[in-house]
Amino acid sequence: MNLGKSFCKIFAVALAVCLLLICFSACSSETTNPASGVDSQPEVASQKTDEQTTAITQTVSTEEEAESTAPVTETTSQPETAPQKTTSVRETSVETTTSSVESKNGETQNETSKEPEEESKVKVLTMKIGNTTVAVDWEDNESVAALRELVKDKTLTIQMSMYGGFEQVGSLGTSLPRNDSQTTTAAGDIVLYSGNQIVVFYGSNSWAYTRLGHITDKTTLEMTELLSNGNVTITIS
Repeated sequence: MNLGKSFCKIFAVALAVCLLLICFSACSSETTNPASGVDSQPEVASQKTDEQTTAITQTVSTEEEAESTAPVTETTSQPETAPQKTTSVRETSVETTTSSVESKNGETQNETSKEPEEESKVKVLTMKIGNTTVAVDWEDNESVAALRELVKDKTLTIQMSMYGGFEQVGSLGTSLPRNDSQTTTAAGDIVLYSGNQIVVFYGSNSWAYTRLGHITDKTTLEMTELLSNGNVTITIS
């Protein structure tokens, strides 16, 4: 009996110990779960911290973008000013070039206008046979230039004489530069002979003369009528 009671006591103690162990294990598992819950709280906190960090980063990025936009605007505005300056410089250069071209054109026009003035200053020789004015195409040589100077301030009157049946000749009263060459004359020709005599033809002759000009508005018949009917007086002015 005593053995049976002892065994029961031992069994009861063992059972109690097992129950205590089971309870201790349960408590340990509950303690672990809260710990895991505590561990999850930092995870939530870290998530919040990450969100705050992201928000701060976005704010900083926004500020940096705003700051970076301002220089870009300034940099963009500067090139806009530069082309305007370049355009103004080009316009100025174009205006300068245009004004220089206009001034050159003005100078050219002035020079061109001066040429007729200078030409107009050259005395136009007028010739009359008796009372008849004749048109003469004068030569461009030293003899005609000297004749022009001779009559610059006065009218030259020459008494002519018929000669050979084809011309009339008269003395100039002075000698002019001469460049004689063998010449065959025709009606209307005016020549210098021996440097001091003027000859007007209404026919043809061959001799060494210096050409002075030619009467252009008279035919051979008209020249014959003017010069073949006696001595005439010629005036040159």
